[in-house]
Amino acid sequence: MTDQDVTIVVVDDDPSVRRALDRLLRSAGYRVEVFESVREFLLNGDFQRASCLVLDVRMPGPNGLELQRLLTEAGRHIPIIFITGDGDVATAVRAMKAGAIDFLSKPLDEQELFSALEQALARRRGATQG
Repeated sequence: MTDQDVTIVVVDDDPSVRRALDRLLRSAGYRVEVFESVREFLLNGDFQRASCLVLDVRMPGPNGLELQRLLTEAGRHIPIIFITGDGDVATAVRAMKAGAIDFLSKPLDEQELFSALEQALARRRGATQG
């Protein structure tokens, strides 16, 4: 997988978070797609191009954990980095046990995010080569 093949998908209901992550990730050279809800991603997202999901835990409608479950049930193994403004230990444990790469608190620390992205992309490369 080359850098040109890497697409980071951001799903967050907060427009300011979507804009900030879009700018940050594009400035680091990633292709980025943003969605305001799980429903919008399910209807319009390109599952083949998604290298990693940066996914808010709590959103109206289906939430991030529900999307994680749906993707697992469908056999779509896209690495997920969860982000949240109000996460709790039980939710973080549930997400990690289900295979999440990381569970980060907002406001995001850029170094933590990029470290988690490196792990996610390494996992994705391993899955596509294996």
